Amino acid sequence: MLQIAMVSTYPPTQCGLATFTRSLAQGMLECGTQSGVVRLSSGNEPNPGRPVIHEHVQGPGLARTVDVLNAHDAVIFQHEYGIYAGPDGDDVLNLMDGTKVPIIVVLHTVLAAPRLHQRYVLQRIIDRADALVTMTETGRRNLLRGYDVDRHKVHVIPHGAADLRAPRSDSAGERPSTVLTWGLLSEGKGIEWGIEALAMLSEANPSLKYLVAGQTHPKVLLEHGEQYRTRLIRLAEELGVASRVHFVNDYLDQQLLHGLIRKADIILLPYDSKDQVTSGVLTEAVVAGKPIISTRFPHAVELLSRGSGWLVEQGDAVGIAAGIHHLHTTPSAAEHMSRATAAMAKDFLWSAIADRYLRLAGSLAGARPDAHVGALATTARG
Repeated sequence: MLQIAMVSTYPPTQCGLATFTRSLAQGMLECGTQSGVVRLSSGNEPNPGRPVIHEHVQGPGLARTVDVLNAHDAVIFQHEYGIYAGPDGDDVLNLMDGTKVPIIVVLHTVLAAPRLHQRYVLQRIIDRADALVTMTETGRRNLLRGYDVDRHKVHVIPHGAADLRAPRSDSAGERPSTVLTWGLLSEGKGIEWGIEALAMLSEANPSLKYLVAGQTHPKVLLEHGEQYRTRLIRLAEELGVASRVHFVNDYLDQQLLHGLIRKADIILLPYDSKDQVTSGVLTEAVVAGKPIISTRFPHAVELLSRGSGWLVEQGDAVGIAAGIHHLHTTPSAAEHMSRATAAMAKDFLWSAIADRYLRLAGSLAGARPDAHVGALATTARG
């Protein structure tokens, strides 16, 4: 059986890559493969146990970590600049240089205008990797345009999502009334545009409510406290919609989040960024089969341009209000959009995504003349 190691953050660390890795590991388990996670940790968090098999410590811990990685048939590195030690996370290069088995690197961010050292780090990663994964065609194009890379090394494997599909409700055809935005809160999420849109609809759609779910991002909380959330609450009060804008300031475990998503009628992604090439929230909304209103960031344009979503420009509260009003007053439009997103769902389930990673890893391991499938896995897990 193929033995896979993944290098990444992992819960209880609260970040998108930690959640991604946990979900991918679970998807691999559903496919019959037990992966092992080499966890990047600050040292202040408890080891959660399996699938975490090792905690990487920068510097003196490098040799031990490399030994663990080389006891597998392939290694999947999750990459964001901020999760590895060193300037622009360049400690990842030390780990990759010591890894002798095939390397897959999942690029969660490809910066359009990187700093000089950021470009250097990513180009070194590209040169060392056996395969590179982007989650969208936009990400692939950005990588090929901006870096010296063999296009045959680049693979597009979408972000996955839990199975949020549900039987069609008896309420299908009723006017949707709950708009939901979720995720870690920080500047740039565009929540203010959703609040302004709700205020514009106060008279025409008085039953509408807007649910904003999620804690403030831990790094933002450390540096700025709850400034952004406080400003949003004040905005809702000033616009007279405080009673219809609800904040769920809790850590969203899977059970709570999935319950909120299933109860929502419309998903709103009002992000300010025009460069976001991957959104796990968007993928989850698609799998849930919900009508989606989103700003025109690249991943949304890629997934929603064929009638499965309502796209608006960044900062366009009027456009958001128009989309909500249309879906609220035209239930058939909301139902059509839901069916369009639901039709795409099966391709984004974590088990399907994990299968694609396993096939890629298997092809790389099989191509190596010194492939040693499973040979040292027991040592790594001992």
